[in-house]
This record gives sequence, structure tokens and C-alpha cells, in this order.
Amino acid sequence: MRIYRFLQKKEVKKTTTEKSDSESVPAPVNLTAEEKEKLKKEEKRIRKIVANLIKRQKKHEAMGIVRGRDQAKPWGQEAQVKVGSRLIQLLIETAYLQPPANQFGDGDPPHIYPAFKHTLKTVSANAPNGRRRYGVIECDPIIQKGLEKTARHMVIPYMPMLVPPNSWTGYDKGAYLFLPSYIMRIHGAKQQRDAVKRAPKNQLDPVFEALNTLGAIKWRVNKSVLSVIDQIWANGGRLAGLVDRDDLPLPEEPDTEDEAEIRKWKWKVKNDKKKNNERHSQRCDIELKLAVARKMKEEECFYFPHNLDFRGRAYPMHPYLNHLGSDLCRGILEFAEGRPLGKSGLRWLKIHLANLYAVGGVDKLSFDGRIAFTEKHLDDIFDSADRPLEGKQWWLEAEDPFQCLAACINLAEALRSPTPETTLSHMPVHQDGSCNGLQHYAALGRDMLGATSVNLVGGDQPADVYSDIAARVLEIMKYDALKDPKSYPHALHARRLISQVDRKLVKQTVMTSVYGVTYIGARDQIKRKLKERRVFEDDNDLFAASCYAAKITGNALEEVFEDAKHIMNWLGECAKVIASTNQAVRWVTPLGLPVVQPYREFGRHLIKTSLQVLTLQRETDKVMLKRQRTAFPPNFVHSLDGCHMMMTAVACKKAGMSFAGVHDSYWTHACDVDEMNKILREKFVELYQAPILENLLEYFEKTFPELKFPPVPERGEFDLQEVLKSPYFFN
Repeated sequence: MRIYRFLQKKEVKKTTTEKSDSESVPAPVNLTAEEKEKLKKEEKRIRKIVANLIKRQKKHEAMGIVRGRDQAKPWGQEAQVKVGSRLIQLLIETAYLQPPANQFGDGDPPHIYPAFKHTLKTVSANAPNGRRRYGVIECDPIIQKGLEKTARHMVIPYMPMLVPPNSWTGYDKGAYLFLPSYIMRIHGAKQQRDAVKRAPKNQLDPVFEALNTLGAIKWRVNKSVLSVIDQIWANGGRLAGLVDRDDLPLPEEPDTEDEAEIRKWKWKVKNDKKKNNERHSQRCDIELKLAVARKMKEEECFYFPHNLDFRGRAYPMHPYLNHLGSDLCRGILEFAEGRPLGKSGLRWLKIHLANLYAVGGVDKLSFDGRIAFTEKHLDDIFDSADRPLEGKQWWLEAEDPFQCLAACINLAEALRSPTPETTLSHMPVHQDGSCNGLQHYAALGRDMLGATSVNLVGGDQPADVYSDIAARVLEIMKYDALKDPKSYPHALHARRLISQVDRKLVKQTVMTSVYGVTYIGARDQIKRKLKERRVFEDDNDLFAASCYAAKITGNALEEVFEDAKHIMNWLGECAKVIASTNQAVRWVTPLGLPVVQPYREFGRHLIKTSLQVLTLQRETDKVMLKRQRTAFPPNFVHSLDGCHMMMTAVACKKAGMSFAGVHDSYWTHACDVDEMNKILREKFVELYQAPILENLLEYFEKTFPELKFPPVPERGEFDLQEVLKSPYFFN
């Protein structure tokens, strides 16, 4: 396959000199010979200055000059769109494809045709007429097939860094040496950007320190796990959660005139095409992750610079292979620094392996129960480490198979050593919060019942809020099942659902309830689970049963977390008061980060380009009242869990430990888990000993003095000091 570019002089002259109302490409500035010479000298002088600054290790000064020149005369969105469309048009007009020569006879002329084409497609949308036309750039199937085979052709600018990132010192000062780096992902929300830029000096120092700590952790590729993944992928995928590399074959059209059979065939074709599109998307994602892993494989260490979302949660700036990713990513990555396991580390490595296996509720056993599970399966663990693909493949049954395989390899190495405690371990061991959002609500409201359900209170066994809610849902359904279906139609649904109620059915709804999941969202979550289990053949029955189950689950949640519901409602009411005056909800986190909710109405702006008319969305001054209200409770809690994670990160660094965090999952070396557990509990108590809700109300009253806010809800009697003694708070 070869792509040819045909640029004839006449065509070039024509395309560069023709002007029309539809193109409006910015014309070049006419300069005299003297002016051109001056401009050339100035460019040369600046290049020398920048090169000299780089040699002297003064990268910030060099970047300041480069950025200053780039930003001196901004093009604006309209000019960028028009130039971009014109460049795409030139590519379409000049890029041609010649298929492999063996497809034609010796005497046949080569077939040459465009590699790309621009078409307009009509698709279903939430438009007034239900349909909308979109411009699409399509490439030839031969090119697409070639691109699908590998991601090595992809240019990924924000790669992991091979040297320590620059320390954050300002909104756009830190992280990558030369690539543009911003401390917050604002997605065009100017109010949020301005709030961060205007923050008083030193107010953001705790946030800078936390991000610098997270970005300074050294990582490396686990070559053993990557080798196994490469073998599975080369053999077509289909194992350990990897997508099948082959598409589903589309069914042949039936040789019949029966309309029912034809409709059934069309539905099957549409469904299989959708599945193939999903497979294609997953294959691209895996190829990108593996491309980065292969590139980093021989590096001794690399770093992930971090920045924040607008709520204050920390994320690696490299988007593909990072520890926030899937089991594939987490299995490939490990700490570059190894530390001896010690007696404590060996114990935690066994617990960690059971947590990763997780099948059958193993991760909900006591710590001793999890250790016993691991020791019971030592033969399987050794077999998985020695012959991951040729042996019994026990690790493939795990909930997180690649991480489980990495743990098997590490544990097998330790147990075969004459002194297991001296074995170096590079594996990050996780400690995860128990439905962390509800933990934060329980601490905010000093809710004793809620605190007990989410392990803020100690016990011999870990409490499982999902099982508790499932048990309450089952109890309600059993009662409803005894009712007369004539007077209570849901009685039939209750009878059919009784055998289906378990923690898996309600887990997603319980988990997302704290983040403002709606009734419709809960219904769809439960509907998907029931559909997977094929409980209902009729779609109408499935829909009605899902509605009933979502309602009962919501009722059970309100019973157990009544105080959390009061706080959520209070936060929502405060947001409604603010948004009703067409102002965005804003607050300052306990670490000093100013937050502004970005939800505003969008207006449409039409731009006529050389290819087509483009419709761009532009933010208006009008806030989205409903979105401001419903999003505030979850966003506020996210800002609090971000604070807890960053406080823990800084404290662990001061204690000489490696620390990585994924929102409510904290990672360190196995030998340091006990110390990290102590620190994260102390920081949680420290965070919530402050009057957070009172401070928030005071900020609202000061920022919006003309508005009247409801009083803070009453709190319960839960003693925060109990968290320090709870073994399963994070486990």
C-alpha cells in the first residue's frame, strides 16, 4: 500500500490564489524585501536566545519566550476552523491510494483513487425532528485495515516522562518541560481558570506540594506481565478481558420473503455491527496502551506528571498507560523502586492477592480469611507464575486477572526464597475505601448507622454496604410478593426478582447514589444487570421490573443513609439558591483550591468553511440551573476525597514512603501498608474535625450576601476517633 500526493503546479496556484466567500482563509501579509529581511533577522536572534537558555538549563525562561510569541497574535476559533477545514480539503484532494500490485494483471494500469473522502451523513439525534446531518471524513478500507494492526504510527505527545517533572509553581508553570502544562483541566471554563489564577499567593501551596509528590513517583514496566499480554494479543485476544481481535461475521440474508424473518435478520445485522464497532474501539484502546508499554519497557524508570480536574481530584496527565487505567494498565505498571517485603509485607501481599482475585466474595472476608484463601491456593499461584498460559490458568478466573498474575509472580518468588522477608517487591499494594462517597457523607453528618455500614467503625469482619442494601431490598420484595397482584401489580415482579437480588444487582446503584444518580439512571443500571442474566424474555416485563427494583433500592438506601440524604438535599438547596440568580456555584476546598462549577448554557455559532458549514457550541452567560443543583453534592464530595488523598500523599512522602492514589484507592509498597493505613486514618480524622459544612455556609453567605441559605442539617453522635481503630476503613 502506498499513498501518493499529486500536487500539480496549476492546482497549487489555483488553490492558493482563489478566494471566495465560502473560504475566507486569512490572506498573507504583503511585506517588502526590507521588512522580510528584518523579520528573518529577528527570528534568528530569538532562536539563538532560546537555544542559549536551554543549554543553560533555563527551560522556563525559554518556554516563556516561545509561549509569548505563540500567544502574541491569537488566531481565534473562527480562523482556526477555517484554516483547519482548508487543510483537510487539500489532503482529500491530493492524497491518493494505489492498492498492492498483485491485485492486477501485468498489463493492467494501476488503479489509483482517493485515500480520503468527505461525506454528509444523517443520524438519529435529540434534534427537533429527531435527525441531524454531520460531516464525516472517511478513509479507504485498506488504510483503515492497516491502521488497525498497530498503534506505532500514532504520535502521543503527553508521554510518561523520563526525567522528574518540573515542580508546580503556578497555573501554567510545572509538569512537562516543553509541552503546555496547566494545573487544572478546565475544558474551556474561563471562570474556573480565572479563579485559580486569582488565588492569593501561597494559598495553593498545599495543592502544589501534593501534585509534585504524586508526579515524583518512579514507575517501570512489569516485563513478565507485558510478555504474557503480548502473547495473548498476538493469538487473537479473548482472554483476561482482552477483546477479540476478529470481528463477528455478519449473518447472511435469509432466502425467504417472510417479513418477520427479514426483520429478525436486519436486527441481528444491526446488533452485530454495533458489537463490531465496540470491538474496534476497544482494540484501538489496547493498541495505544501496549504501544506506550513497549516503548517504556527498557526504561529504568519513568514519571507521571499530575494535574487536577475542576473539583480537585488528581489525574496523571499522560492519558493511556497510567495507574488510573484498566486492569491491563495496572498489571503492566509497578514501582521502579523495590523494597524488602519484611514479615508485614509478606502478610499484606497475601491479602492483596486475595483482594485481586475477589471471586466469591473473597475480598470481603476478614484479613485472616483472605490469608487463608491465598495459602490454600499456593499450588495454583506457583502454577500461574511458572506457566501462565500453558498451565491451569487459575489467575484467569480472578476479577483483576493481570494484577492477580503480577501478584502471583511476586509471591511465588518470595515463598521460594530461603528468606522470603528479604525479597524485593516492586508491586503496589492497594488499600481501598468502603463505598468511599458514603464514608465522606457519614463523617460529614456524624451518622452512626451510616458509619457502621461503611466501616468507619471497627469490627471483626468488614461491613459490606452492598450486601446490607441487597438484604433490605430482598426483605421488601418478599413482603410485596405476598400481596394480591390484582391490587398490587408489582407483586408479580417481586416474585420473579426474589431469586435475583444480590449485592451485584444493587452495587452500581448504591455506589453511584452518593454521586447523584437519578431514578432513571438507577433503573437503567438494574435493567442492564437483569438483561445480562436473561431473567425476562419480554422487554416490557424487563422494563417494568427494572422500574420496580430501582424504586425499592432507592427506598432501602434512604432508610440506611437518612442523614446522608439530608446533607445531599441541603447542598442541593444551597446550589439552587445560588443558581436561581444566574450565578455558578463556587467554593474553596479545605486545601485552598477555588472551585467553580462550569455548567452553563451553550449557544450555536455557524462558521462557513471551504468544506461545509460547521456548527460550534459557545458558552453563554446563562447557567444551567438544574445541572448546577444536581451536580453540586457529588462535586463537593469529590473535592473532599481529593483533599484526603492529597493530604495522605504529602504525609506518606514525609514518612519516606512511595505513594500513588486513585481517588479512593491508595497504593504503596507491601512493607509500608501498615504505616500508610495509620496515616490515611489520621488524615481523614484531621479533615473532618474541621467544621466543613459550617465553613461552606459561611463562605456562601460572604460570597453571596444578598441570598438567604437554609441552616446546616443537624448532625449525629458518631465519634470520629473510631476511624483510627477501624481495621476495615480502607482494606
